[in-house]
Amino acid sequence: MTLRTAHNGDVQLAYETFGAPGGEPLLLIMGLDFQMVYWPDGLCQALAERGFHVARFDNRDAGLSTHFSSPEPENPFRVLFRGSSKPAYTGSDMVADALAVMDALGWDSAHVCGTSLGSGLALATAVLHPQRVRTVTAVMGAPPGRINMLRYVKFGVFPRFARIKHPDTDEGAISTLVDMIRLLSSPHHPFEQEWARSVAEISHARSPRDPGTTQRQTAAGLNLGTTGRRLGEITAPTLIINGADDPLIRPSAGAALARQIPGAQAVVYPRMGHILPEHVWTTMADAMTAQAGLAADDLCR
Repeated sequence: MTLRTAHNGDVQLAYETFGAPGGEPLLLIMGLDFQMVYWPDGLCQALAERGFHVARFDNRDAGLSTHFSSPEPENPFRVLFRGSSKPAYTGSDMVADALAVMDALGWDSAHVCGTSLGSGLALATAVLHPQRVRTVTAVMGAPPGRINMLRYVKFGVFPRFARIKHPDTDEGAISTLVDMIRLLSSPHHPFEQEWARSVAEISHARSPRDPGTTQRQTAAGLNLGTTGRRLGEITAPTLIINGADDPLIRPSAGAALARQIPGAQAVVYPRMGHILPEHVWTTMADAMTAQAGLAADDLCR
């Protein structure tokens, strides 16, 4: 893997790839406040072995990509309901970032997979730029809009996040990330402590977590405007994956989202939370490969 940089205006976007350059282009979009390294290497490699040329990147405001600042600190969960009066950037800006990574790779179109916030960005890309999207995989997502948040978001997990307290040291910051991953994991599957610790150390070394990113990216996700009401315009084959044990999003959110997208398929993976555990990698990679095969015309581009 070689770290590269794409540009969307003044915004620099760090990205890296897996697999042969001649493979099927697949762009992975990470979720709220997490870096691209939270796409497990093993999953990326499994996708590459199935013929994909995989690219993952740091969203703006995360990892090694361009960071922003907020005019005022604000509770990110209040942003869910009030919005942000002065958003640092919009969801459309983040969609444009994804396209900038595709442009840097020379991809006219690609299969697009997003997780959590990234699932919304992947769907928005399919709405706003249908010619650039071959297939969509939306992981851990829900129907957009504040009303749907009340229906499908499990707000009980937020106080548990707030109770995570560690010393203001490098080790404390790493322990916080590990505890966050633990909260997002399935209680019915052994916690992958070694992976969680490793990715937390890598993430912290690349760029220490900035809580303001949560506020800014939440506001951006809500700033996608009318995109959520245009999901019925998506023509790309769409796969929706949710975890049966997701502590943040109700599993029923996937079926509700699929009802808004013509021909979309929704599946629920057992013993999966709001993270991608090793036991789902093969199933997920196989499902994405099969879906890519559905788009026979696109594969000829």
